[in-house]
Amino acid sequence: MNIWESVRLALKAILSHKLRSILTTTGVMIGVMTVIGMLALIDGLNRKITNQLSSIGTNIFYVQKRGWILSREEMQAARGRKNLTLEDAEAVSQQVQSAQRVAPMLSGMATVRYSGEVLDGVEIVGTTPEYQYITEFKIESGRQLTSTDLNQTRQVSLIGKTVAEELFGSVDPVGNSILIGQNRFEVIAVLQPKGELFGNDQDNIIIIPISAYIKFISGPVSIRGRESVTIIVEPKSPEHIEKTRQEIVSLLRRRRNVRPSDENDFSINTAEQLLETYRNITSGVFALMIGVTVLSLVVGGIGIMNIMLVSVSERTREIGIRRAVGAKRRDILRQFLIEAIVLSCVGGVIGMFLGFVLAWLVSQVVNLPATVSWWSIFLGFGFSVLVGIFFGWYPASRAASMDLVESLHYE
Repeated sequence: MNIWESVRLALKAILSHKLRSILTTTGVMIGVMTVIGMLALIDGLNRKITNQLSSIGTNIFYVQKRGWILSREEMQAARGRKNLTLEDAEAVSQQVQSAQRVAPMLSGMATVRYSGEVLDGVEIVGTTPEYQYITEFKIESGRQLTSTDLNQTRQVSLIGKTVAEELFGSVDPVGNSILIGQNRFEVIAVLQPKGELFGNDQDNIIIIPISAYIKFISGPVSIRGRESVTIIVEPKSPEHIEKTRQEIVSLLRRRRNVRPSDENDFSINTAEQLLETYRNITSGVFALMIGVTVLSLVVGGIGIMNIMLVSVSERTREIGIRRAVGAKRRDILRQFLIEAIVLSCVGGVIGMFLGFVLAWLVSQVVNLPATVSWWSIFLGFGFSVLVGIFFGWYPASRAASMDLVESLHYE
């Protein structure tokens, strides 16, 4: 008897007990479904997070008073730090030789109005022309911020796509004026959409000259140094990243009189830090997924072993007859082992389909791209085969070792 004949007989045996076979493979179904579905979602999340982080620049430094990722104790300690100032930003721009561009930034939230339309919670960013090039904010219509706008403290603004749609609808915003708080600003450009970053709408933004921000938005608060400046630094090239970091640290420690034995009283934040935190989270999710998968496969495997032992007992006389007409022990072993593998693979195939459905449903609910990769399919199928071999070996060995005479006399 060849392998394909053994597969045919295995399928025949499975189909003769449909309900029992489906219930037996439930554990394998759940395990494979978990592998396929979760890997698809994690892969989709990886791509989404990577794309989002690229929007803030993977090689960009954000020098700030406190870090992006802090424990409660670190947050409390950071509150006592001195603010970073425009003078600090100017020093970085002039003295950090490995930096390509430097842009100071102040930001806050404000209510914006236009012709009866009101939009709350808009992020107002005060900065310099270099900011547009570092953060890759592209112009959809209108013009860039210029040094003249900065030097003359012009009340001009570049608005994000969300602001444009909410306030202006189908009207062209460029050339019109908006109210930021109680101050009028001319719209000189609409920015191309950038999408979300960790749930925050990056298009709900208005960029204005930092000189206008200080004068009209935060007023004397910034002048007195109560608002900390973010210093955004772009290295000349990826090869200059570490050198740029070292130059920034050395310069700011000197300017802020940090003693050699003390830690930095400022933070240098990067997208890589966020990515590393995300990887730590997903590695925990992946470990949990592996645990659920292994548990499900073990439960499914035990079910397959038990049902195969029942099958061996029910077909004892059949085994004896096959042995009597010339079948060898290895033929019996192969038949029952293949039957266990086929039973497990049937559960695996159903689990793959359910995994596709699970990934699709979750992606629709949370708006997350979920693509099932070929390697996850092979992994799921491989698990099914291994479960069939491991848990089918004992029943198959028991069938192959039956005594011929006792088998023929079995009732």
